[in-house]
Amino acid sequence: MELALYIALLIISVVLIVLVVLQARSAGMANRDTSSIYRTRRGLEKTMHQATIALGVIFLVLALVASLPIFA
Repeated sequence: MELALYIALLIISVVLIVLVVLQARSAGMANRDTSSIYRTRRGLEKTMHQATIALGVIFLVLALVASLPIFA
């Protein structure tokens, strides 16, 4: 059980890193319009944003569970 928890944390952390790097790269290239400060995320960009939030929450919960005294 403990090993599966650590493997899940590792996989989620790698996927989070990839999603954040992809978002940073696409935001810099897609943001050529200087007239508007705010813009709506659509399509793949919106899905990546939502996936990043969901994986961040899952990572937080798993990290808190891993830090319980049961696993120490």
